[in-house]
Amino acid sequence: MHLKVIMRGVGALSMGFSLTLLAPIGVSLFYHDGELWHLTASFAAIFLCGAILWMLSPGPHIKLRRRDGFLVVALFWLLLGLLGIFPFLFGLRMPFTDALFESVSGLTTTGATVISGLDRLPRSLLLYRQELQWFGGMGLVVLAVAVMPMLGIGGMSLYRAEVPGPLKEEKLTPRLAHSARILWTLYIGMTLLCALAFWLAGMTPFDAIAHSLATVSTGGFSTHDASLGYFHSPVVELIAALFMLLGGINFSIHYLAWHGRDPRHYWRDVEVRTFLLFTLAMILTVTLALKRLEGEATIVALRQSLFEVISVVTSTGFGISDFSTWPNFLPVLMILIGFIGGCGGSTAGGMKVMRVLALAKLGYREIIRLLHPQGLFPTRISGRPLQEGIAQAIWGFFSLYLFTFVLLMLIMMAAGLDQLTAFSAIATCMNNLGPGLGSVAQSFASLTATEKLTAVAAMLLGRLEIFTLLVLLQPAFWRE
Repeated sequence: MHLKVIMRGVGALSMGFSLTLLAPIGVSLFYHDGELWHLTASFAAIFLCGAILWMLSPGPHIKLRRRDGFLVVALFWLLLGLLGIFPFLFGLRMPFTDALFESVSGLTTTGATVISGLDRLPRSLLLYRQELQWFGGMGLVVLAVAVMPMLGIGGMSLYRAEVPGPLKEEKLTPRLAHSARILWTLYIGMTLLCALAFWLAGMTPFDAIAHSLATVSTGGFSTHDASLGYFHSPVVELIAALFMLLGGINFSIHYLAWHGRDPRHYWRDVEVRTFLLFTLAMILTVTLALKRLEGEATIVALRQSLFEVISVVTSTGFGISDFSTWPNFLPVLMILIGFIGGCGGSTAGGMKVMRVLALAKLGYREIIRLLHPQGLFPTRISGRPLQEGIAQAIWGFFSLYLFTFVLLMLIMMAAGLDQLTAFSAIATCMNNLGPGLGSVAQSFASLTATEKLTAVAAMLLGRLEIFTLLVLLQPAFWRE
């Protein structure tokens, strides 16, 4: 294992992360909000930590192996969560555990928060929170692969460990750095379009930019305690719903549709098609339930269900109403929708539609095998047979996901949370969703330090899709 090269790479990535504070520093200078020195000190602290790792790890440029890539990504995300706390510590005087929770929640695009009074916070710190989600959405490691190939570290190893979804070997172009640059070009372009649309819909320029960062990244942080409900605008809600859906779709499909000037690529892709049909089915189900159980007018029920379902299925977590107060089965249904999440290769969380679709097909195959034990029934996705290795990996992921979920939920309950709160807290953190039920419906501020740290572990495990972190616990991983 090339530890020196790994630490050098992590140091370079950390120095790159410090540059994200330049925009908040500029905002602080413009608005004179009193956070200039806090942000400057945070920038210096983060850059210094990265520089120390870089300088203390000299060595030749060596191509990283697969296991090295996993270690770089895991170390980087753990270190990033720690480095990201400085603006919260210096600017808001938050306790360490709260600052860590807010930092990791932003970077993993979970959107859960322990902060109240957002409307009164300095704009520079609000922008910093939004930036955390935006950079975490596409993945700072993918950014590094796109613009920092001079590091001399194995790009494909990093890409495998970072990119969400079951089919990690697929690339848009033969050159990995070119693929990553394409992804980031689409991501930036989509964000600019979203910001422009929000501004034209009546948001201030600051709110438009801030919310576009959280919408395309499917993060869910807002600059207002009332989230997007603050604006009371159906147009803003429709814009947000559209760009949340776009963020929840595989960016490879966006590239194919854009490059080929053919939007039919969206419908031809089985995962995107399943994702859109499932979302539509849930919108109709929730609309009918709200109309029947609460007596809502059809247009009101449709408005609420359309926004909230899209927000949950894409793991964004924006809100225009509190779905935890909805009647009957609806609050639990909303949490369960979050387990499915968006498409692989998107910024959304959850288990990903492709895995759920494959699990359904594999389960159906086992039922058919009971009737025809000697038959051969290949599982097909988009007309192609699903490789047995990928099928086993999906079953393994699902098993580990459930085991990890149950274990973390039991830890939450042992720490003192009631069953509903513990269930929803781990579900919303592992699926990088944000809002939960019970005492975490609005905020995680009431949790103890132990419970918040457990939630932080769940967010990281969900963002890195379990394997990237758990593989480090295997003794064989550390053997040459």
